[in-house]
Amino acid sequence: MRYFKPVCCIAAATSLGLITPAFAQTSSAAPAVASQGDDLSEIVVTARRVEERLQDVPISITVLSEDTLTKRDIYNAGDLATYVPSLSSNTNFGPTKSSFAIRGFTQEGKTSPSVGVYFADVVAPRANAGTTSGNGAGPGTLFDLQNVQVLKGPQGTLFGRNTTGGAILFVPAKPTGKTEGSLEVSGGDFNMHRFQGMFNTPLNESIRIRAAFDSNHREGYLINTTGIGPDRFGDTNYFAGRLSVVADITPNLENYTIGSYSRSHDHGVVPILSACNTGKIPGVLPPMGAAVLLAPYACTQIAQQQASGVGYYQVQNTDTHPYEDIDQWQAINTTTWTASDSLTVKNIISYAEYREASSFSLWGTNLKIPVSATISVPVPTIQLDPGTSGRNTSQSTFTEELQLRGRLFADRLTWQAGGYLEVSNPIGYSSGGADIFLNCTNTATLQCTNPLTFGTISIYNIKDIFNNKGLYSQADYKLTDQLTLTGGFRYTFDRMDDDDRNVNAVVPTPGTAMYSCQNILAYPNVTVSGPLAGCDIKTRLQSSRPTWLIDADYKLTPDNMVYAKYARGYRQGAINPNNLGFPEWGPEKVDTYEVGSKNSLSGPVPAVFNFAAFYNDFRDQQLSLNAIIADAYQGTVPPQQLVLNAGKSRIWGIEADTSIKPFAGLQFDLEYAYLNT
Repeated sequence: MRYFKPVCCIAAATSLGLITPAFAQTSSAAPAVASQGDDLSEIVVTARRVEERLQDVPISITVLSEDTLTKRDIYNAGDLATYVPSLSSNTNFGPTKSSFAIRGFTQEGKTSPSVGVYFADVVAPRANAGTTSGNGAGPGTLFDLQNVQVLKGPQGTLFGRNTTGGAILFVPAKPTGKTEGSLEVSGGDFNMHRFQGMFNTPLNESIRIRAAFDSNHREGYLINTTGIGPDRFGDTNYFAGRLSVVADITPNLENYTIGSYSRSHDHGVVPILSACNTGKIPGVLPPMGAAVLLAPYACTQIAQQQASGVGYYQVQNTDTHPYEDIDQWQAINTTTWTASDSLTVKNIISYAEYREASSFSLWGTNLKIPVSATISVPVPTIQLDPGTSGRNTSQSTFTEELQLRGRLFADRLTWQAGGYLEVSNPIGYSSGGADIFLNCTNTATLQCTNPLTFGTISIYNIKDIFNNKGLYSQADYKLTDQLTLTGGFRYTFDRMDDDDRNVNAVVPTPGTAMYSCQNILAYPNVTVSGPLAGCDIKTRLQSSRPTWLIDADYKLTPDNMVYAKYARGYRQGAINPNNLGFPEWGPEKVDTYEVGSKNSLSGPVPAVFNFAAFYNDFRDQQLSLNAIIADAYQGTVPPQQLVLNAGKSRIWGIEADTSIKPFAGLQFDLEYAYLNT
């Protein structure tokens, strides 16, 4: 399945031209992250929770400024991955449900993300649906930003949870002391029209506000040729709004509040069926089970697609009402107290709610078995729908972080320490149903036919509670003006409570069903009378691990630095009772060794060149296995995706990037990444 953006668009930006007297402001009114000017070496980032020049930070980082995001038309997670080496996104279920991977660190099934996504220093809201959801950059995130920072490699000391692969920081534009505004209108192919607006103003000498919105609509690029459901898939339809307020309570005490809301309602995507297995491919095993029966009809579907002349972006949809609805809101409050020249206290508290409901065909098949010369019986494969709660996932997330920062010994020692708490609770049951080889007009009332005689409905109802705590500290000490040593340590405590009610429903005739517990390996010989009775599993999984960082960087000149570091990363385990025979998997850990250099050239032709080489040594890496399960109770079942801990694995690679500005208005960027796993 492929995704592409408009290649031609029209844009207009209008300054509101509002002018009022400028008020005197404290230093906190300045933007937290400077924008990229003509001097490429002066980009400022917050990769270590403080403002630093990018070229002084011994981390492999890619930074995209607001101007870059606009010029490259980056408005979703899939777009972001296009322009960042070592960053990839899983868009199997559409760009609104993307998940990130950095340097090959994957997120499989219901594992926790390996890349921490942060907005205004707060981790993305949790979600734990049957397919990838939440935990990342949802629709309507990429607007009115100061920049996006992609940190590569384990960030397990300063950031909250599960950052073995890295972290992505979305830094929103902060209210300033100017009265200004903007309106941008964009248009493009597939009837794309996007409206973005911003208004910023000081209310008085102490309070500043900023409001912004992003509304984006675009018809789908995938052409549905079945006549069932919408004509197109892969559409965009979201609205997002944000309100920020900064209040200087005293000259040394600042309060910064952000409220955000986003809503995305579209048709989702349908996979493109592009190959079939007839059992005649040299070196490939013949299909087994249901595939023996269905493979020839998949070949027939592909042949019809190729003969239609519609082209590659043709899809076959069998869902009469497909949709993908995501609603999210979040409130963040950051209070910063500059207690003295050598001590700063910051408190960050947030609350968010994430809800999702979706209905779609998992495999994009439209198989038909001929029963006569003129009549064919449709045979569906897998159709996913919300369950009894009406939501595939519905979760709240609360976070609290207290951070202390200080300087000692004439600023030769800089340190920070803090405590972190995250509690994520369900908002009712997250539920879903998978119609497997059934023709269903209404899953809830069992209005289904069973053309292959072995079709079933898989029903899940889940409540997940996450509790994550951490204590951390990190310090930099300048041994000399050129040599700096960095050490960091974090201890993390994780707990996950899972309440699962999973059943299989066999529908012999429409409106009737026989229920059994879904994971018969966990519930042998159990038969139940209703869809929620007798199949409950309540499980608790706890783990705690230390993570650390040791780094040395040496400045050959003020603009040329080399560094070497060793870091330990940790990702918590998780629970999925439907992971047949393997309902739990444990934590993974990784030891990362990295060397790199950062080099800047100022003057009439500014340029930067950065290089990093790394080696990751895993223990118990969380990986998925597609397995065909056979047991005494249920025989051979359709292929299952299991998550297991691999014994040992390793990933090594290199990254390089360079930027050159021959003159104002022209910049060349070249970036390269290589991975060996």
